[in-house]
Amino acid sequence: MEHAETPAEVVPESLPPVALTAKAVEMVKITRDQEGMDASYGLRVAVMGGGCSGFQYALDFEQEARPTDAVMELDGLRVFVDPVSSRYLEGVTIDYVFGMHGAGFKFQNPRATGTCGCGSSFAV
Repeated sequence: MEHAETPAEVVPESLPPVALTAKAVEMVKITRDQEGMDASYGLRVAVMGGGCSGFQYALDFEQEARPTDAVMELDGLRVFVDPVSSRYLEGVTIDYVFGMHGAGFKFQNPRATGTCGCGSSFAV
């Protein structure tokens, strides 16, 4: 059975383009440490064309924000989202779940009209 958490607290400067649960933030930090990156690296959350359903989510580490990025900080983790991805990520919560089929990041997108079996692509 998968367990979802409530989103981590966001610095209330503006509406965040995406939310991460406390567990997701913790697992991003652990992954960053395992990859040999220090705390200066933040998480880029993006949406790209592709995947089974038309769009797919992408997570990556970057040291600097781009000039047009929305930047937020969640429990010491900087999160970068570009303006185009922000439109597709509105209302999305990223969680880290443990289940019978393994563990990993799960995107909860209330605006998705369809998803694929792997959970990493969606349609709007």
